[in-house]
Amino acid sequence: MSSVKAVRLAVLGSTGSIGRQTLDVIRSLPGRFNVIALAAGTNITLLEEQVREFRPRFVCAGREADYLMARGSSDGLSIRWAEMEEMAGHPDVDLVIVATAGSAGLGPTLAALRAGKSVALANKEVLVMAGHIITAEARRSRVVLRPIDSEHSAIWQCLWGENHDSIERIVITASGGPFRDTPPHELSRVTAEEALRHPNWQMGQKITVDSATLLNKGLECIEARWLFDVQLENIDVLLHRESVVHSLVEFRDGSVKAQLGMPDMRLPIQCALTYPERLPGASVPRLDLKLIGTLNFGPPDMKQYPCLGLALEAGRRGGSCPTVLAAADEIAVQHFLAGHIRFTDIARIVSDALNAHDQLSNPSLDEVLHADAWARAYTEDWVKAKA
Repeated sequence: MSSVKAVRLAVLGSTGSIGRQTLDVIRSLPGRFNVIALAAGTNITLLEEQVREFRPRFVCAGREADYLMARGSSDGLSIRWAEMEEMAGHPDVDLVIVATAGSAGLGPTLAALRAGKSVALANKEVLVMAGHIITAEARRSRVVLRPIDSEHSAIWQCLWGENHDSIERIVITASGGPFRDTPPHELSRVTAEEALRHPNWQMGQKITVDSATLLNKGLECIEARWLFDVQLENIDVLLHRESVVHSLVEFRDGSVKAQLGMPDMRLPIQCALTYPERLPGASVPRLDLKLIGTLNFGPPDMKQYPCLGLALEAGRRGGSCPTVLAAADEIAVQHFLAGHIRFTDIARIVSDALNAHDQLSNPSLDEVLHADAWARAYTEDWVKAKA
């Protein structure tokens, strides 16, 4: 029997939550993957460990001095510094995992697509900010964007083998986060520590806070609009406490497909890495509906989750508004986690930024980046003014 050629990977955001779980999946499938490049932010201690274990040829860190530290701990391995865009488009890379947060993933994603690389995308903001640009580039390069978000992975799997014209509606599920039973008038007093206690998922801090505000579901609706070429009015959000049904697709004949699984990100990560194969690998608990017993569903309360309404409105307005939405939220969440603003200020900041923004209907890449920078500066000024 012939051996399987290892897929050569660039893992961008390797020390974050998705990056770490991606490397867990790679460990569980020995011989299937060869890590060519690792990119991280500021967690250099973990990056050093990853370099020693996976022995990449290219490393990128938040600062070049951090790269030199990682290089110094590489046990004689010959590695060199490379910017993420270079990694993403390198001839020796087959698949790029974009697990960076925020707008940092935009440049590498475009570089990978322009080089014809397969892309596994865990960064919501890339499609929210520049979905029209990213999807056009993917079509030109004939690249299938492989979603890693559990919801979009679920939709993607439900659509395998289906005719796009048969799609009637997409339903994205949401757990409701840690404050789903908290009265709205009490939300101004919740702490960052409380917001980070997600009832079902283990995720990074930013997405966990976005899950508490439910802004992440608005981002996911915009993301789904671009990934699956479905209009926003045909995408719904449904609260589902158990996080077992990850999303649903309704077809025009009335039938519905859903993808179910335990709430463990290693499953959608492995699906993206091994597509179109399904392999035994990630050691995650198997779903046992007998033990779960009951699955609950219900509509989201927009008074409880004003950020969801803001995100959906930004998506309907389109143009540069989703960019402003994502950037303002990113900076607002940073300030909330740092204790500078209240939880309820996140929605106020996002709303004020959207109202103050002069919308562009069909922004170029430069205009997207300008809108992103404007929204970040606006949010910083908002926080300073309230200090």
